[in-house]
Amino acid sequence: MEDLDLTFGLDDFSDFGVEPEPATTEEPDAAPGLQPQVANGAAVAVVDADQAVRDYLAAQFGAGAGTASSLSELEGRLGLGPVVVILGPSCTDPADLAMIHTWTRTHPEVGSILVTSEVSTALLQSAMRAGVRDVLSAPIDQMQLQDTVERVAEGLTGSGGRITPVVGTGGDVDVLDELEGDPGMIITVFSTKGGSGKSVTATNIACALAMRSDRPVVLIDGHLQFGDVAVMLKLQPTHTVVDAVTQLDKLDAALMQQLMTTHEETGLRVLPAPMEPTFADQITGEQMVRMCEIIKRFAGHVIIDLPAYFNDVVLSLIEASDEVIMVAGLDIPNIKNVKIGLSTLALLDIPKERLHLVLNRSDSKVKLDVNEVEKTLQVHAAARVPSDVVVPISVNKGSPVVVSAPKSSVARAFEELAMRFLDGSSLKAQTTTKRRFFG
Repeated sequence: MEDLDLTFGLDDFSDFGVEPEPATTEEPDAAPGLQPQVANGAAVAVVDADQAVRDYLAAQFGAGAGTASSLSELEGRLGLGPVVVILGPSCTDPADLAMIHTWTRTHPEVGSILVTSEVSTALLQSAMRAGVRDVLSAPIDQMQLQDTVERVAEGLTGSGGRITPVVGTGGDVDVLDELEGDPGMIITVFSTKGGSGKSVTATNIACALAMRSDRPVVLIDGHLQFGDVAVMLKLQPTHTVVDAVTQLDKLDAALMQQLMTTHEETGLRVLPAPMEPTFADQITGEQMVRMCEIIKRFAGHVIIDLPAYFNDVVLSLIEASDEVIMVAGLDIPNIKNVKIGLSTLALLDIPKERLHLVLNRSDSKVKLDVNEVEKTLQVHAAARVPSDVVVPISVNKGSPVVVSAPKSSVARAFEELAMRFLDGSSLKAQTTTKRRFFG
């Protein structure tokens, strides 16, 4: 991080929309009062060495945010309740990040967000390893900053929002060790044409498995630029794939508990796509495969929703998969692209027994016979998903069909496909309570 220039020059304040103030020898701000509850029951404190930056960031919350010129000044005020700390650009040196790392272990009621004029891969990695919950770049969007603060506040111990269990506190937390017996199964969901229903298939298969398996189920959004999994499940995640990839060296069950978001209705654990499309270029296929291999030590099924094109990440994940679901719509362009895609998979030596073709909207009146399509592709359809208005309704509601319309023919098709990936020993007993993943 020594080659990162994160200090403010005279022109850098244009990013924040404030004018620089001349150097002053005035005493720093008094230790902030952290009593106002401005974000889901948590106080907000802004920390930066520059008063102009402190005042600007604090102003995004009206009169409700406290300020401090250093982390040391703020430390004496901790322990009085949940606090979201907004770190300015001056808080990126190793000593400050080391202090944040210590707070992560000793103060579960504290969550931090870094705001900087430039986000680099090195800075992002260092911040995430220190326990910073999110990194935002200037110019700051007030609504984005406030939403981020609220999301972080939701996960703090003692806040008014949902409390994230703290590992090792002796509370009601089921921290999982590695799975007994065989490791979990990696299932990729792929399509060669956008709009084929790939993400709908991935989310419904994942939810169906989570409701029926006695082992944890994880859904990863592998569409790193424009993933929709979080939206389709109506989730507000604090962490994404980027956070997991940057911490591969220490990725374990306890860390995964902190990084993943739970779909409360099914117990499915979700690792969404990055918030910013630019992060996609910083993630390699090798990193994604390694992350999935680690996760499947703790999860019975790892489902990955892939984008509708081939690149290094997609090819690497498909090669590492135990099963591949190919989704196709019932129209000529879709079928043509699927045939090309199947040829590509053949070049990768993907056995046909690992490939499962899903024909979406299979009962559409488009004068294409399903049997003829199967004959053309030389692949028998593992599932035929009919057209039904419950699908767009479920997408708009953010509730998968298998949850919102479990008696529909669409839900039954997805459930039957999911059952292909469950053996008898993994079936959850109907009389047992739904098991939550990692707690």
